[in-house]
Formats: sequence, structure tokens, C-alpha cells
Amino acid sequence: MVPDGRLTSARAESTEAEERRRRQQAYAGLHWKIQPQRSNEAALLHRGDCGTYPVQGGFIDREDALLALSMPEVEPCEVCRPETGLCQG
Repeated sequence: MVPDGRLTSARAESTEAEERRRRQQAYAGLHWKIQPQRSNEAALLHRGDCGTYPVQGGFIDREDALLALSMPEVEPCEVCRPETGLCQG
């Protein structure tokens, strides 16, 4: 049997981990990321929480995302459609 103190501590750690994950997910949803160019394909701009390019970190802000989309070698991801979030000023 697990003593109550350890059980309470384990629950608190689990709750903290879940809250940390939620904060990270919310942050990613408000930022963007660039998938580097591969061979003859354009680089892709994704929303920070896009599952097709699940890289953690390396996020860029709205201004940099707008700049990236203005470049001919960067295209928006057709799955997460990052340009829709950028248009909402």
C-alpha cells in the first residue's frame, strides 16, 4: 500500500505535468514554425501546433511568419493553413 503522502505527491506532480503540457500547447498554437526546404520542394510555414511537422521549439512570432510567407521559397502548410491565423491581426 502506498502511503497517503506519496500518493498525494504523485497526484500533484501529475497535475503539474498536465498543466505544463497545456501551457506549452497553448503557446505553440499562437506561434508558427518553418519546416526547412527539402530538395526541390519549398520550405513550409506551419502553425506551432501543426501535427504534420511536430518539432518542439524553434517557434517564430507573427511578424516573422508574415515575412516568411512573403518569400517565394516559403509556402503555407495545406493542412494547418497558417495564413488564416496571420490574417487576424
